[in-house]
Amino acid sequence: MRVKVISRSTDDYTRERSQDLQKVFRNYDPALRSQEKAVEYTRALNAAKLEKIFAKPFIGAMDGHIDAVSCMAKNPNHLKAIFSGSMDGDVRLWDIAARKTVCQFPGHQGAVRGLTTSTDGDLLVSCGVDCTVRLWKVPMLKMVDTSERAGDNSQPSAVYTWKHAFWGADHQWDGNLFATVGAQVDIWDPDRSEPINSFEWGKDTVLSVRFDPGDSNILITSGSDRSLTLYDLRMSSPARKLIMKTRCNSVCWNPREPMNFTAANEDTNCYSFDARKLDEAKIVHKGHVSAVMDIDYSPTGREFVTGSYDRTVRIFNYLGDHSREIYHTKRMQRVFCVKYTYDGTYLVSGSDDTNLRLWKSKASEQLGVLLPRERKKQEYQDALKERYKHLPEVKRIVRHRHLPKPIYKAANLRRTMIEAESRKEERRRKHSAPGSMPVQPFRKRRIIREVE
Repeated sequence: MRVKVISRSTDDYTRERSQDLQKVFRNYDPALRSQEKAVEYTRALNAAKLEKIFAKPFIGAMDGHIDAVSCMAKNPNHLKAIFSGSMDGDVRLWDIAARKTVCQFPGHQGAVRGLTTSTDGDLLVSCGVDCTVRLWKVPMLKMVDTSERAGDNSQPSAVYTWKHAFWGADHQWDGNLFATVGAQVDIWDPDRSEPINSFEWGKDTVLSVRFDPGDSNILITSGSDRSLTLYDLRMSSPARKLIMKTRCNSVCWNPREPMNFTAANEDTNCYSFDARKLDEAKIVHKGHVSAVMDIDYSPTGREFVTGSYDRTVRIFNYLGDHSREIYHTKRMQRVFCVKYTYDGTYLVSGSDDTNLRLWKSKASEQLGVLLPRERKKQEYQDALKERYKHLPEVKRIVRHRHLPKPIYKAANLRRTMIEAESRKEERRRKHSAPGSMPVQPFRKRRIIREVE
C-alpha cells in the first residue's frame, strides 16, 4: 500500500528570531482562485476610498510678507530653499522645512516682478517696476541659525538701472546670461551694467520669459499683444511669433521634452504647443473658471501645476485635458505664482493674501520614511486603481472633488455658455451653404495667425 506524505523542511517555515515575519506560502494556480477578479475589484474600490480619506494635501502656510506675493524662484543648491518677491518690494529667502524666513533682501522701491537664480545657485537676480535689476549673493542655509538670520539686511552686489519697468526675468539653464522683459527683451551679463543684447517686436509690454532647457540660446516670451514669441540669441531679430485671441500670462517649457511648452491663458485654459509646429495646440488643458496666472512643470516633465485668479491650484497631466487634482483653502485668495520643488514632491503657491502655501503633489501620499512592506502595499493599491480605473464606481470615486460653491457655480455657468455657443454654431452651419462654415477644431480656434 502507498501512502503519500507531505515532506517539508523545518528551515522553510521556521522563523530564526521571534521578531521575524511569518513566512507565507502561496499557490499561484488560477484554478484555485475563481473569484480573484472580484476580490481585486473590491480591493481597488477600497483603495480608491482610502485615498480620499487620507487626502490631506495642505501642509502649511508661510506668512511674513505684508503685500501680495507676485513671483517666486527656486534655488538649485538647496532642495528646501525658495525665494519670493512681493508687491511692496520685499524679497525673502524661505526654509520650506522650517516654514520660516531665512533672509530678507530689501531695496526695491516698487513691486518685484521677476526673480531668478543662476545655474550654480550662488546669484539671485531680482527686477521690478522701479526700473532696477539687483544682483544678490545668496547666503548658505547652513551658516547660521534661522532665528539669527531672519533680520539680515543684505546689500546687493550690483544694482543696474534701466530705462523701463521690468515684468519678468529668467536665467539660462546652462550658462551665465539672464533675460529681463518689459517694454523689450533684454539679455544681460552679470558682469555688465547694461544689456549685451535687446530684442523688440512691436511696442506692447512683454509679460514673461522662459529659457529653453534643451538649448540655452532659445527663449520664449508672452506679451500683452496676445502673442507668444520665440527668440534665438544667435540671431539679430526674433524668430517666430504666434498671435492668439487672448493674452498668455505665463509660459513654461517641458524639462524632459524641451521642444514642447505650455502657455497659461486668460481664457481659463492652458495650451501645450510644439515649438516646431505652432499652427495648432497639441492639447488644450481645461478646468479653471478664471484667468490662469502662472504655470510650472514638474522635474519629471509628466505633470504641471497652475495657479489661477479663481483662487485654486490645479495639477494637470502633461497629456491630460482636465486636471487630476484641485487644491483650495477658505483663506487663499487669487494665486499669482506657483512652483514645483526640485524633487517633485511638493508645490509652493503664492497668493494675494500675502502667504506662501506648501502642498503635497500627491494629496494622499504619506510623509516620512516608508517601510518596505508599506511601500509594496501602496504600489499594489496604485496598480489596482490603475487596472480598474475605467469601471464606473472606481472612476466616480477617483474623479470626485469637493469644490467651493462659487467655483462650482462658475463652472456650471461656463459649461452652459460653451454648450449654447456650440449649439448656435451648429445651427448656423446647418442653415449655411455646404462648405461655407468648415468645422474648426478647438486646438486651432484660439489661434489667429503665425508670423515669421
